[in-house]
This record gives sequence, structure tokens and C-alpha cells, in this order.
Amino acid sequence: MGRKLTFTAAVMIAVAAGVYINNTSLLALHRDGKPVLLAHRGLAQRFDERDVKNDTCTAARMLPPAHDYLENTVRSMRASFDAGADVVELDVHPTTDGEFAVFHDWTLDCRTDGQGITREQSMAKLKMLDIGYGYTADGGKTFPFRGKGVGMMPALSEVLGVFPDRRLLINVKSRDAKEGEKLAAVLNALPSGQRRMIMVYGGDEPIEVVRRLTPDVRTISRAAIRSCLIRYIGYGWTGLVPAACRDAIVLVPINVAPWLWGWPNRFLARMDDANSAVFVLGPYNGGEFSTGIDTPELFARLPQGYPGGVWTNEIEAIAAIAGKSKD
Repeated sequence: MGRKLTFTAAVMIAVAAGVYINNTSLLALHRDGKPVLLAHRGLAQRFDERDVKNDTCTAARMLPPAHDYLENTVRSMRASFDAGADVVELDVHPTTDGEFAVFHDWTLDCRTDGQGITREQSMAKLKMLDIGYGYTADGGKTFPFRGKGVGMMPALSEVLGVFPDRRLLINVKSRDAKEGEKLAAVLNALPSGQRRMIMVYGGDEPIEVVRRLTPDVRTISRAAIRSCLIRYIGYGWTGLVPAACRDAIVLVPINVAPWLWGWPNRFLARMDDANSAVFVLGPYNGGEFSTGIDTPELFARLPQGYPGGVWTNEIEAIAAIAGKSKD
């Protein structure tokens, strides 16, 4: 009996040692370099994030402005890249005249002087709107950007033309599979080198279509990221990477990261081998709204020398902390 127990203990120790060696980040090759910074919505006006949902009118709860940039505009994107961003995230909606409008909200009523559902408008009409119309930091007493955003809503084709050599993350706001087909057609018409610099995320149905029709574009959907992280936590210790984590954008809340086998270096290496890009978000606490790495305190929670992706709503501040500011 004693010998059997000794043998069993030895086997268990050997297995534990094997799992440790296969997953410890200490023995993984460290990828040198600074973090890859992703500017969510470009350089944008910040707002009170408490109890925010997908349909919250964030322009009406804007914080006192520190700059005059408006999200999802060419000017904002250019400023983000100039500030040190490696990737800019933008939102799109199909229009009735065959374009994609770059705009966040499902409806026009909150942020602009227009009304109605964004995707039910023509790009020509959307170009006439004032996208700074609804911003207020004092409950509607003043509107500092009213009249200053006329004609500033860009078409996706415009953005792709202005930034042909920049990395972009496109957010599909719907769950319409046909929208995935339309976006795939736009992406497949691009030169292959530009197409490979673009990533797409959003609703499950359109993203499944984009993933199938444009296999060289990295994608992720809400269901896919959940599947990726849960499955990796479940059996990533084996070194196997779930299919949902391949050719993907792997979004990792910073409070989930320590549960990932081999975090950070071995995990990053495995995702790199799977042709996936990793971006760390702010803490996830349930609900519909995700935060970014927006404060020095959150940035300090990243591993020392972390070279992976960082999702932020404060590109100027985080770029300075990360040593990527171009000022």
C-alpha cells in the first residue's frame, strides 16, 4: 500500500510539474516592445460611465470637455494616430445608398440634429447632419459642439481612403447577416495588404459571415469571445488553442487575465501562433458595457513590460504612460 501511494504521489507531482512547465510564463520567450494601443472610437468626448447601457445617450452625460474632438470622425482618428495609437476602433451602419456610415448610435436622435434609425438613412442625408448637436455637460444648459460637427460623419470608404496603411477595428452594430455580406464585399475589394490590417467585431450573425467570406480578416463576436475565454480557461493548460481563439481578436478583461493559462507571455505567444491579436480591456463586472484601460491605476495592473494590446478610451494619457506619445 505504501509503495502504491508513493507511486501515485510521484505521478501526481510529475503531472503537476508538466502542467506548470507547459504553462508558466516565466519560461516563455518574452516579446520585447511597447504595448499595442487601441483607441476606442478614436479621440472622443468622455462621459459618465455609471449604469451605461448600449442605448444610453452618452452625449447628454458628457463630462466637461478637455478637447474638441468628436468620436468616429476622420479628424479624431488622425489625432489618435498622432497621439500614439496603433489601432483605431470605429463603428459602422449600412446606409440606403450602399455605403457604410461611420457612427456609433443606432439612432440619430441623441448625438445629432437628425431623427430616426441610422441605417434607414442615405449617406448623402447623413452628411448633412451636425454630429456635435447633442453634446452637453450641464444637463442641456449649453451645447459646446453644436454647429461644429456639420458634415463630419464619414463614410467607411472615406476612412479607408484616408488611412490605407493604418490598422482599424470595425464594429458592426447589428445582428443582420446581410450586413456581414455587404461589409465582406467592401473588404474583399481592398488590396490584400490593406485588408489584413483590418479587424472586425460585433453581432454573432454578421461576424460569422465576415469570418467565412474574408478569412484573412481577424474577427470576434460576443459569443465567440465568450467561447474562446471559457474554453481556454478550461483546457488551455494542454497548450491547445480553441477554434474561437484562432484568427481572432481576443478581448481580455483585466480581471480575467490572471485566469488564462500562461498569462502573459506564453498566452500571448499561443495567440500569436494562432494568428490572433490580444487586447486587454478594463474590468468586466457583468452587463452590456465594457470599459477600457483608461487610468494609470489600471495600466499599472498590466504585467511589467507587457507587449500585447491595450484597449483604451484615453489614448493621449495611456500613450504617455506607455512611452508611445509622439509629443
